[in-house]
Amino acid sequence: MTTTTNEHPVSDVGADGRVPEDLVASYREHGFVRVRGVLEPARIERYLAGASAFLAAHRAESLERQGVFSQLVNVWQRDRTLRELTFDRRLGRIAEQLAGFPLRLWHDQMLVKEPHNNAATEFHQDRPYWPHTGDRLPLSAWIALVDVPPERGCMTFLPGTQDRTGLRPQDLHQEEDLFEMDPSLRWIPRVTVPLRAGDCTFHSGYTGHMALPNRTDQARFAHVIIYMDDATRYGGTGHVVTDPLGLAAGDRLNGDTFPRPWAWHAGRQQGVARR
Repeated sequence: MTTTTNEHPVSDVGADGRVPEDLVASYREHGFVRVRGVLEPARIERYLAGASAFLAAHRAESLERQGVFSQLVNVWQRDRTLRELTFDRRLGRIAEQLAGFPLRLWHDQMLVKEPHNNAATEFHQDRPYWPHTGDRLPLSAWIALVDVPPERGCMTFLPGTQDRTGLRPQDLHQEEDLFEMDPSLRWIPRVTVPLRAGDCTFHSGYTGHMALPNRTDQARFAHVIIYMDDATRYGGTGHVVTDPLGLAAGDRLNGDTFPRPWAWHAGRQQGVARR
């Protein structure tokens, strides 16, 4: 399986594990940013192999979004290789650098668009789906484990929409749903961001975005790490992550179930995290 080009990878990540301040400024202005070369070729191959094996073993339990994509949530709790990626310290530090405040892990997920799925993930915001309260802007790291040009299902963003709050969850299958709720969003210039394997986009939980169909012969593998404000509390509504935890509205989302990624150390990787 070909995952990368023959060109020498370009990285925006410095030796100190941080990104340039112009990328931070761009993220805060537009609500998303591309960070090139967060993974080196050897790690890309390792994580893609791990993701492929995990999907093969757990496909039956994936949340099928009506043919749009396969979603597997909290893979870090069940797979050592993918846990290593979710708790990559550079990614956590970059996320906190962009956000400008302390973060915790909300959850990770594997998003796979099968070859020739021919279905777009329509424009939506992430944050309305989550049972959070008392939080500042969350953000997601969307890591490409294969090259993701437009024809393989890369994302398109609505710049500057990270301040559009208060909308209900949108229907990922209805092209007009977000725009019917806020017609002004229809006229925002859209930015499509192709990624090479090992590149990453960070986007705010309120930034409008969509993903194009996969029209190629290769599956699109993305590993997504979702970070939330360290002060986030449970809002009381249902969600696959919080439903089994017995939480009461107002409880802090913290502890080992929602850890701080850069605080992770090897000695704690022996068992599944407990709250």
